[in-house]
Amino acid sequence: MGILSGNPQSEPLHYGEVYSLWSYLAGSKAMKAAYQTFLNHIGDKDLKHLIEESIQTCQNEEKRVEEILKENGVGLPPTPPERPLADLESIPPGARFMDNEISYAASANLAAGLVMCSGAMGNCIREDIAMLFGEFHMTKAQQAARYLRLNKEKGWLVPPPLHMQKPAEE
Repeated sequence: MGILSGNPQSEPLHYGEVYSLWSYLAGSKAMKAAYQTFLNHIGDKDLKHLIEESIQTCQNEEKRVEEILKENGVGLPPTPPERPLADLESIPPGARFMDNEISYAASANLAAGLVMCSGAMGNCIREDIAMLFGEFHMTKAQQAARYLRLNKEKGWLVPPPLHMQKPAEE
């Protein structure tokens, strides 16, 4: 039996796993602060619900990652302060994020998170850490699908040029 056999929680983390966990946590904390700020700018109730769900997901995932890092003696990244609530009407029109811009930003963040989770899973040697990132990946994929549906329903999706012509067959 080698050092990496048996209970995964008793195996040491390698530096790549530590970096992935720490980076994921730092990114999640930053995005949670951005989502809290976005709440002040949102007029659409469906988008507001999705952003609130995204904040809750960040909080749940952060707790799980923090626990692993603490158990392994790794210092945590700084936590931005909680964002206060503001009145939407008090934000000048030119200084406001538009609902579609907020939805685009959340969608782009989810896409980046999917890539990050996939890379982390591929670098893991501890099964529990790989499964954790797999779970986060699935959650992000499900959220991304809900944002895509919302973007289509609201008319916010701007597709790239569509390729309509097919090459002629000989």
